[in-house]
Amino acid sequence: MSTLEMPRVSECTVEGCSYNADDACRAFAVTIDDHSACGTFIPLGVKGGLPRVNSQVGACQRANCIHNQDLECVAESVKMGPSGDTAECLSFQARG
Repeated sequence: MSTLEMPRVSECTVEGCSYNADDACRAFAVTIDDHSACGTFIPLGVKGGLPRVNSQVGACQRANCIHNQDLECVAESVKMGPSGDTAECLSFQARG
């Protein structure tokens, strides 16, 4: 994967996020914080984001994930899902 190709968000099942449309993220890029939470999650009543789905992982702060290389996600794609009142990266796998 080149530096211009970031992993895409293949699925997001977080219904309360303004960027979610039909289980797809419409944010240009998402940030995963050091707890695997989606730092781009916005729980507003209005919908936002791009008119078409092509969201990517812009940055990953979860250094102990096997997909994290120099704070960049190198997974082919990631899935996002609900976690309490927020969203989290379901593709997180701890280093062994």
